[in-house]
Amino acid sequence: EVQKHSVHTLVFRSLKRTHDMFVADNAKPILLDEESHKVKMAVKLRTEYGSVLHMPTLKENLREKGGPNTGDPYGHKQYPGNQGEELEYMITGTHPYPPGPGVALTADTKVQRMPSESAAQSLAVALPASQSRLDANRTAAGVGDIYRHAGIPERSQPPGAMVEAGGNKNSALMAKKAPTMPKPQWHPPWKLYRVISGHLGWVRCIAVEPGNQWFVTGSADRTIKIWDLASGKLKLSLTGHISTVRGVIVSARSPYLFSCGEDKQVKCWDLEYNKVIRHYHGHLSAVYGLDLHPTIDVLVTCSRDSTARIWDVRTKASVHTLSGHTNAVATVKCQAAEPQIITGSHDTTIRLWDLVAGKTRVTLTNHKKSVRAVVLHPRHYTFASGSPDNIKQWKFPDGNFIQNLSGHNAIINTLAVNSDGVLVSGADNGTMHLWDWRTGYNFQRVHAAVQPGSLDSESGIFACVFDQSESRLLTAEADKTIKVYKEDDTATEETHPVSWKPEIIKRKRF
Repeated sequence: EVQKHSVHTLVFRSLKRTHDMFVADNAKPILLDEESHKVKMAVKLRTEYGSVLHMPTLKENLREKGGPNTGDPYGHKQYPGNQGEELEYMITGTHPYPPGPGVALTADTKVQRMPSESAAQSLAVALPASQSRLDANRTAAGVGDIYRHAGIPERSQPPGAMVEAGGNKNSALMAKKAPTMPKPQWHPPWKLYRVISGHLGWVRCIAVEPGNQWFVTGSADRTIKIWDLASGKLKLSLTGHISTVRGVIVSARSPYLFSCGEDKQVKCWDLEYNKVIRHYHGHLSAVYGLDLHPTIDVLVTCSRDSTARIWDVRTKASVHTLSGHTNAVATVKCQAAEPQIITGSHDTTIRLWDLVAGKTRVTLTNHKKSVRAVVLHPRHYTFASGSPDNIKQWKFPDGNFIQNLSGHNAIINTLAVNSDGVLVSGADNGTMHLWDWRTGYNFQRVHAAVQPGSLDSESGIFACVFDQSESRLLTAEADKTIKVYKEDDTATEETHPVSWKPEIIKRKRF
């Protein structure tokens, strides 16, 4: 029926236009009188357009009287216009721009024809904003519904304000409690019991031999000295470096001592003959640190030339040059598990390396300042890094961040950790902090006085290490001494209680 009405409307309009054109063409004096003209037109209309002439002329008052179903097979509501106004033929209920709720059709849109641009724009903006919000709320889920379905309470509600449908107070969804620091393990304090002197310059590095009988130090006086661990007496001095000795390590697999220095040299010393038997040439600048692989004959060194190098101990060949850091590489550590090499640099990053490929596996960029120290936990698959901004703990093999140890606000040069979970950090200002590894609780702070004859500014700690029994802690310092610390045997939890409270910990993610 709608289609029939549409066809009829078009035919009727065409007929009207034809009639208007005919009248316009014959506006001049005509031979036929007015009556004969009307007769001819009536005959023509009846014969050619008789099928549509029966359609009634709709008036607004008829539509009002007829109700919503008058002339509308779909029952659409009609909107009143001016009373008594003659309307064109129209088909209701099929407007190309259907009316919105509560918005009356305008004169441009109530008839089925293409509206003008102004009419289309007026219709598009006719729906009030509040009404559009109501319609959107009926059809779309609110933000609160989305949060509830996702298990996240609405931010507009205070913690603990959401109650389940049952309304029971016991079933209230309480806000999660902020994490609190667990109670740290009690550790006895450490006290200074020996000061060893003999170097003529800053003591820059220290290492304990695997048999725990002696230890070795390297100094800015260009010498390497070997000391008896029990008595602290000097046993031997080795000369050969022409600049500051920055790293020493004793092999557990052979009677070799390895050293490196600011003279770009890496040396292998045979301790049976007390002389250099190998040189490892390749670094272009000062060599800051070195470490031995625990299971294979591989030496790794790090340098101010922004690289670390892997050497075959026996052939002196450079196996890999680990490139990627953009500033001096200050520390390097090796382990048997993957990743087997870890480096820390002045470019603020830590890199975990693939030993076989000689490429970076992971780059950790959380630190904001230079990383001068890295230490591996002897039992856990974790490690820590030291920087002036924070001490950070990480989890192998991917370097997942664990926690920050904040409070040692100084340039941290060295880190050491023992099997009991005592982490030691030594800084450039001569302070030493002792931490509980698991909780990050700082249970002791030490600032030993400089030795007579030294400047107060010469109180830096450059290196620290536990001996093999982990009962002694040795530090290499800027006042040209080595200090030895032991646990206080008389201390108990009652005499030295842990001043710990289950306070909320404020941890930074990075």
